[in-house]
Amino acid sequence: MKIAIGNDHAATDLKFTIMEYVKELGHEVINFGTDGYDSCDYPEFGEKVGRAVVSGEADCGILICGTGVGISIAANKVNGVRAAVCSDCATARLVKEHNNANILAFGARIVGSELAKDIVKAYLDAEFQGARHQRRIDMLSEIEKRNV
Repeated sequence: MKIAIGNDHAATDLKFTIMEYVKELGHEVINFGTDGYDSCDYPEFGEKVGRAVVSGEADCGILICGTGVGISIAANKVNGVRAAVCSDCATARLVKEHNNANILAFGARIVGSELAKDIVKAYLDAEFQGARHQRRIDMLSEIEKRNV
């Protein structure tokens, strides 16, 4: 699987840890984030990952900033993105199973590296359950169409 990853300066170290972990799991990583520590603007990276996922360049995405919130909001501005902030494994699994989230987000200032790995694994191992949940995903798509 190809996974797009993006981050701001607050999450550079955790991004490198997660990139290595995702590769160990056998996936390809496309790095859209900053590799530096100078202050930068998270919306740029959220949008890049969002566009890569929606275009099919990547199968899904991982976004990391200080809290995970700002960068996920930026990604969610791209039609077709369903980015979800997760700080625990159960939520990470459920956002894929129920919401078919195509981008996982978390905060470098909120979760440590080992928990972040567990969150990523829970998300990547989960599968969308479809059925009644698909109806809700379709409803989200209809909202997007009305906002164009």
